[in-house]
Amino acid sequence: MNDDDLNHLISGRELGRSNDYNGYRFCPRCRAELVIEKVEDKIRPHCRECGFIYYQNPTPAAGAIIVEENKILLVQRSIQPGLGDWCIPAGFTEWTEHPQQTAVRELKEETGLEISVKSLFDIFFGMDDPRTHAVLILYLADVVGGSLTAADDALDARYFGFDEIPANIAFQAHIDALALYRRRFLDR
Repeated sequence: MNDDDLNHLISGRELGRSNDYNGYRFCPRCRAELVIEKVEDKIRPHCRECGFIYYQNPTPAAGAIIVEENKILLVQRSIQPGLGDWCIPAGFTEWTEHPQQTAVRELKEETGLEISVKSLFDIFFGMDDPRTHAVLILYLADVVGGSLTAADDALDARYFGFDEIPANIAFQAHIDALALYRRRFLDR
């Protein structure tokens, strides 16, 4: 998919969010126009009227690594960014969720599987999603129920041998996670 196709699927505002302070132009407190100047040793939008400072922070996301019979579970994305690409089942954390709850919910939504989180795998930082930068928290988990069925924003869900992983992995953080899993557990 080329950039023009992607631009049609994701609004221009969303594509540029990471570079335009998520489109903030006016103060959410007093409605004055925000100015972009150095504040606290960084260039930030802020309000000269009421003192509001917009801190552009990454969005937390979580998911789970499921490995059965030396095969890892991946999902194929049905939405942009990365339509048709593969990734570890994961998604953005809801306002009231603990990241472990996010991992359990996302696995159920995308794969139909119920999981039990065993332990934290690792934390990754992603800067290649045009919607936002993300802090991706990945857990190791076991399947405890459900039936493997792609749903929600997944076109397909299946297990791959570590030598069969598709080349089109959607995000660098997921590529890094797959490589780290291989180093920690397979290349001994």
